[in-house]
Amino acid sequence: MLAVQGYYDGAVIEPLEKITAKPNQRVIITILDEFVEPVKVVYKKGMRGVLAQYADPELREKENGAWERAVARK
Repeated sequence: MLAVQGYYDGAVIEPLEKITAKPNQRVIITILDEFVEPVKVVYKKGMRGVLAQYADPELREKENGAWERAVARK
């Protein structure tokens, strides 16, 4: 007999550790009075485009080719 911890997510029982049960193997499920806190998934927001609000449209023309001009001067 094997004892495995798990939780019920509202649809299925999810084990917290790997089990080696075979298909159609009988199990005994005991419901405890303890609750498992759900893990909150935090999505990290990328930094791409964060500074777009500070961009000056008038300077975009000067920025085009600025690197090439700076390298050509040296």
